[in-house]
Amino acid sequence: MAPPRNVVKIAVQMRDAIPQLIQLDQAKPLAAVLKEVCDAWSLTHSEQYALQFADGHRRYITENNRGEIKNGSILCLSTAPDLEAEKLLGGLQSPSREVRQEALRHLVLLATDMTFAQEVISRDGLQRLGTIIEDGDDLGEVLALGLKAFLELMEHGVVSWETLSIPFVRKVVCYVNMNLMDASVQPLALRLLESVTLSSPALGQLVKSEVPLDRLLVHLQVMNQQLQTKAMALLTALLQGANPTERKHMLDYLWQRNLRQFIYKNIIHSATPLGDEMAHHLYVLQALTLGLLEPRMRTPLDPYSQEQREQLQALRQAAFELEGESLSTGLSADRRRSLCAREFRKLGFSNSNPAQDLERVPPGLLALDNMLYFSRHAPSAYSRFVLENSSREDKHECPFARSSIQLTVLLCELLRVGEPCSETAQDFSPMFFGQDQSFHEFFCVAIQLLNKTWKEMRATQEDFDKVMQVVREQLARTLALKPTSLELFRTKVNALTYGEVLRLRQTERLHQEGTLAPPILELREKLKPELMSLIRQQRLLRLCEGTLFRKISSRRRQDKLWFCCLSPNHKVLQYGDVEEGTNPPTPESLPEQIPVVDIRALLTGKDCPHVREKGSGKQNKDLYELAFSISYDRGEEEAYLNFIAPSKHDYYLWTDGLNALLGSPMGSEQTRLDLEQLLTMETKLRLLELENVPIPEQPPPVPPPPTNFNFCYDCSIIES
Repeated sequence: MAPPRNVVKIAVQMRDAIPQLIQLDQAKPLAAVLKEVCDAWSLTHSEQYALQFADGHRRYITENNRGEIKNGSILCLSTAPDLEAEKLLGGLQSPSREVRQEALRHLVLLATDMTFAQEVISRDGLQRLGTIIEDGDDLGEVLALGLKAFLELMEHGVVSWETLSIPFVRKVVCYVNMNLMDASVQPLALRLLESVTLSSPALGQLVKSEVPLDRLLVHLQVMNQQLQTKAMALLTALLQGANPTERKHMLDYLWQRNLRQFIYKNIIHSATPLGDEMAHHLYVLQALTLGLLEPRMRTPLDPYSQEQREQLQALRQAAFELEGESLSTGLSADRRRSLCAREFRKLGFSNSNPAQDLERVPPGLLALDNMLYFSRHAPSAYSRFVLENSSREDKHECPFARSSIQLTVLLCELLRVGEPCSETAQDFSPMFFGQDQSFHEFFCVAIQLLNKTWKEMRATQEDFDKVMQVVREQLARTLALKPTSLELFRTKVNALTYGEVLRLRQTERLHQEGTLAPPILELREKLKPELMSLIRQQRLLRLCEGTLFRKISSRRRQDKLWFCCLSPNHKVLQYGDVEEGTNPPTPESLPEQIPVVDIRALLTGKDCPHVREKGSGKQNKDLYELAFSISYDRGEEEAYLNFIAPSKHDYYLWTDGLNALLGSPMGSEQTRLDLEQLLTMETKLRLLELENVPIPEQPPPVPPPPTNFNFCYDCSIIES
């Protein structure tokens, strides 16, 4: 007879004792269960003990999480969390350095558990750790362990970062600013200051005033990847907390100190692979730098501004200087104005008054900045562009100003100028750090590409939008290749001609559409079930291989990883925390399990509980696209396991695999593409023998019956 649903068979172990195999009744109070376990080992005062998971982070069992205990779980009997906390905090006050060090080591190991952390915090554990950090009597391992334990306790969010005292923050700043400091201390100190800066505007201002940018530059130039990453994290946190004016001054100073060149040569092109966290911070630095262009992008041209009128005249004179001087000599004011209006039209402005073209936002004044930069830094290319097109009489001229305005809008969309920084994105462009004025340099390449594409398409004014679509595709495809320099980008994008774009479009269309003849469609329908079964097998195999996921909090980006996989028999999901840089663990070593039969549903996007908690801000859009959760039975309650996929591809594979486990349709975009690819390949293989044979749209007609059937042999007549 099967045991009741609320009874699980588990093992309980204790040091120097024979393990117990018991049936745990989840309906029984935890104190009663502990009493029975202690009685079996003849232990008195059961209230002084507690149960922990034997593997993983050895979390304490409470009434809230006891539902996670499954059949076959291994627990261990240990000291109750309140007594353990009291013991370790007492060890911190020992006069012996070895005792303090050992107490800190155990504190760091247990601090990740919420139950233990609350006991430590309730006994003024943070204040005692703060005293160790502030005193700074031992600048080696003791201080490093103290900082790590302090960070782990604060990560639970029980105590706000805003409650930290100014002297404490200043002491941590001292550790960052000291020249001779243990290599294990400064990354932790930088990480603590990053958390303070992101969580408390007031203390963030203190950090900003106390930590010189030059000091962070020194840390970035140390050949220690962990120290570089944490220094970059604090730098981007300070930039995010600054107002636009301060941010511009800070970035200008950093660029003057050659930070861009150092990042390009020593971080992006380092022999050591770029970590995910550093890639994210480089993305943030790129986004904040491009964000400085937003005020110009959202400011229309002021027709009454003398400076802006002079800039427009400089743009006109750079193109028609000699011609304008020779023709305007001796002309009246009206004739001179008429000549200027005609030249502005030759430049490609839609109106004789160019201010009207630049009133549109975006791109506003940013388009004028781009045109001026092109005319001053590539004068020969600028003059050739304008004169070549203004002299055409066959309506094939490419309007420079109109093209520049629309191209600036396009570049702002591709580079997401003005959009909030994502919490998880890593898609920075290496070539951004390859030169100063990267946005304007990018424009100079793009405007010449537009003129080249215009001529290849033999476009007219009516084809303007079509040309812009092709240019968008050329730029987007080349940016996706992540070229490491502007010159490499220029080479690749110029090789992507209009003819090549058409060829790529046709190839993709053939892959996506296939043949539409009814017999082929019927064949494809017959092949679909078999191929969907093949895709289902592939998805489940991918789940069995497992994936590393990154933990994301509502406060800031986390650098902790956890691993999840499906058991080979497809009956259990196994997961657990792992250290960064280590090989993926084996399924047997993962501490947590969820039986597939207990899974209720798969949730995606905004339906996920961990996404709902983060709100609906624009910065969380990318989070919605990568978030999914599973709801499952944990005892009598419903629990959730929340995921943030590393990429869209992993998101599709996991949601498809989980849907396959639950018997639901696999409806992701990746499944559609995979099915289409397999159908196309299988159809072509089946039709190899019919190559060059036209397949009719309709089956051939059945001929009418003959007028008589005398040709049939009557088998009933027996020959004599």
